[in-house]
Amino acid sequence: MKQLFVMAIIAALVIACGGNDKKEAATADRTTTPTAAAGPDGEKIYKQYCVTCHGINGDMGASGAANLAESKLSTEERIAVLHTGRPGTAMVSFEGILKEDQIKAVTDYTLTLKR
Repeated sequence: MKQLFVMAIIAALVIACGGNDKKEAATADRTTTPTAAAGPDGEKIYKQYCVTCHGINGDMGASGAANLAESKLSTEERIAVLHTGRPGTAMVSFEGILKEDQIKAVTDYTLTLKR
């Protein structure tokens, strides 16, 4: 009898805990959908690919990287640099690495680094 009671308690706990997963998944779907619709996160992409040379504020200059905080390049010029890179420097082309909307998002983010 004691074993039956313990098994019933364990089963109740498993069922109770299992029911929350669906609720959490539904909540996660509602909270992630607007972010996905907003497009790529330029800051996150910048931190993944660019911060090593340009630094967190865009002014580190490692490996001869341009100072993005003082750059006079327009949005279109920055997009072109991300597409083609800069020959003779460590700046590589991101055309095959990032999608067009990601390149635009990074470009928009770099403009926020201006002083």
